[in-house]
Amino acid sequence: MATEMAQPDAEGIDGVRMTWNAWPRTKVEASKCVIPIASSIHLIRPHTDLPTLPYVPLRCKTCTAVLNPFARVDFQALIWICPFCFQRNHFPQHYSGISETNVPGELYPQFTTIQYTLPSQTPQSFNPNPQNPLPESSVSPIYLFVLDTCMLEEELEFAKSALKRAIDMLPDNAMVGFISYGTQVQVHELGFSDMSKVYVFRGSKELSKDQVLDQLGLGSAGGRRTGGGPGMQKGGGQIGVPNLGVTRFLLPASECEYTLNSLLDELSTDQWPVPQGNRALRCTGVALSVAAGLLGACVAGTGARIMALVGGPCTEGPGTIVSKDLSEPVRSHKDLHKDAAPFFKKAVHFYEELAKQLVSQGHVLDVFASALDQVGVAEMKVAIEKTGGLVVLAESFGHSVFKDSFKQIFEYGEQSLGLSFNGTLEINCSKDIKIQGIIGPCTSLDKKGPAVSSTVTGEGNTTAWKLCGLDKNTCLTVFFDVSSSEKSDPSGNINPQLYIQFLTSYQSPDGQTKLRVTTVTRRWVDAAVSNEELVQGFDQETAAVVVARLASYKMEMEEDFDATRWLDRNLIRLCSKFGDYRKDEPSSFTLNPSFSLFPQFMFHLRRSQFLQVFNNSPDETAYFRMLLNREGISNAAVMIQPTLTAFSFNSLPFPALLDVASIAADRILLLDAYFSVVIFHGMTIAQWRNMGYQDQPEHQAFAQLLQVPHEEAQAIIHERFPVPRLVVCDQHGSQARFLLAKLNPSATYNNANEMAAGSDVIFTDDVSLQVFFEHLQRLAVQSS
Repeated sequence: MATEMAQPDAEGIDGVRMTWNAWPRTKVEASKCVIPIASSIHLIRPHTDLPTLPYVPLRCKTCTAVLNPFARVDFQALIWICPFCFQRNHFPQHYSGISETNVPGELYPQFTTIQYTLPSQTPQSFNPNPQNPLPESSVSPIYLFVLDTCMLEEELEFAKSALKRAIDMLPDNAMVGFISYGTQVQVHELGFSDMSKVYVFRGSKELSKDQVLDQLGLGSAGGRRTGGGPGMQKGGGQIGVPNLGVTRFLLPASECEYTLNSLLDELSTDQWPVPQGNRALRCTGVALSVAAGLLGACVAGTGARIMALVGGPCTEGPGTIVSKDLSEPVRSHKDLHKDAAPFFKKAVHFYEELAKQLVSQGHVLDVFASALDQVGVAEMKVAIEKTGGLVVLAESFGHSVFKDSFKQIFEYGEQSLGLSFNGTLEINCSKDIKIQGIIGPCTSLDKKGPAVSSTVTGEGNTTAWKLCGLDKNTCLTVFFDVSSSEKSDPSGNINPQLYIQFLTSYQSPDGQTKLRVTTVTRRWVDAAVSNEELVQGFDQETAAVVVARLASYKMEMEEDFDATRWLDRNLIRLCSKFGDYRKDEPSSFTLNPSFSLFPQFMFHLRRSQFLQVFNNSPDETAYFRMLLNREGISNAAVMIQPTLTAFSFNSLPFPALLDVASIAADRILLLDAYFSVVIFHGMTIAQWRNMGYQDQPEHQAFAQLLQVPHEEAQAIIHERFPVPRLVVCDQHGSQARFLLAKLNPSATYNNANEMAAGSDVIFTDDVSLQVFFEHLQRLAVQSS
């Protein structure tokens, strides 16, 4: 909370934050900075001052960068000089009226980020009635719901009621399809309203897209079998649907709401018998293949989402993660480390292929996993991330984490997530900058160019990326290289500024094609001469998040990568370079305020669920890392170092140290750990509450004290997706562990005698922040 108070909007209109706001000129100096040069960008975050222009932008004829406030303009000759490649470009005829007092919006110095509305490029709409063509801008999003029926009756009822509520909230023009699966996959033909008509696929057999389309009567061979759907008049050209028959399976929400509701009412749990000691046969992989194949009948570029509600692990067909025998547990981190998870690699390969198919079609995979055991999110991660899908992990379909998150997706207005489709991101940069790659929900488009670095981090080897799905919270991390060698320009006229331009085109929720252009500039500094500017331009919050993302990425990609050791070494190198100290005198060590918070971020990162996989399943770790990679900097910083607020009788709520010493018997603590929000009552407060003091009129103040943390917690929960888990607990209660696990263990069972009355101890052998700092100081000042 403290960090959020200090900077209401650190990103401004651009949505860009960088680890270093002054860049070292050479590769050698950049490597000495320890923390990589990286930028996080909020691609389509709404901003009150963001102007939207109703025309197509001007582009440089050499490097295709868009005209921006940093271009030099000659108003007499009507020429602009591109800041990236210094090409001279002529303004077209319709700009002839510009002058120094009459400039177009894209040249205003405050509009470094600007949005253009583009004419629609593809006929992207589904039109169930070809007699009345849809207006060009009206694009119908497609929601294909995939429901697992291998679950308890009660769970299935929760899932069905969530689906009914979602269908009720969809806009009338949204297209809806429905697939249910258990041991087999059932594709429901919603357009056949006289009776329930279903196509069944075997759950054990891998299917290609063409096989799916042929069996559904949508393939080239089955193209004639298109009867039965509404609005199937001959001769009418259907927009965006190469195959008319697909409208038997995908109908506008307004037309199929009744059919779908009655179908859901009749739907029961999977009837396939499950022998004792066995898991239910569940063919999640085939169900998702069939869903992707069905959407393949729509034009690539139609905004479509597969929304899979999964209630357990896949045990049948491709994508299987565990055998049918219940005596075999689902793979753990230990199994993966020892290569003792026989299904893992095959399942990951299956989802990689599915991801390629979905990305080529431009469609999104969202997964809502609700089960007490793992369901295979670790294997599906590649398909969810590469398509920009949403993921929610909960314990039950009746839990508020699932119910409220699922409802939030279909909200409109202020509460809407701003779900957009078909995004592409292009990056242009000054000539000495190369792009290593991006960590976040996107896929490389393999667009080569001079700005591509030979070092690859994340989705690299390209200057353009595909984002099948993105929303107003989507944030990517771009890693840069400085390529210039020691030899500077002999003429001596080196440009002191560097420029980077991010071009994000996407289809907005209202169906329009938009292009957002963000152009940022930073200063080059000669770090060999002075560190001063470098130090002042260090953004420690962004640096902590970038390091967390990089460490998580390396843990997944590199065999036997020791993340804690790598973090410690980098931190020691950073403190040695930028700390002030006398050699071999730890007591003389001080850090500039620009760096002073960074070590404690690293302390909490070392203990976080991103690096410590103990006590977390592979599914949970994959879930946490996916959210770390797609959220903005301030949210990701809360994931690494939670915020703690204290409430007591004699003061206003105040930010408390994330330390066990903050616990007091007469205090209520509110912990925001992003994935969970914890309200923790001190011992005395809990006793008074149990005695019912809050219900007595003379103790109104106590009733209010109990109420305020709940209001704060609801405010946090209300604006977050996925919805965090709310834990209300008391000191010494079993659920107090949710708070204790996040606190700095300054008081443990070893030094319990030093603690204050009413405080608490943590039973751990972990080092405390103070001991960590002492070791850091000692190692940083050592003569190398």
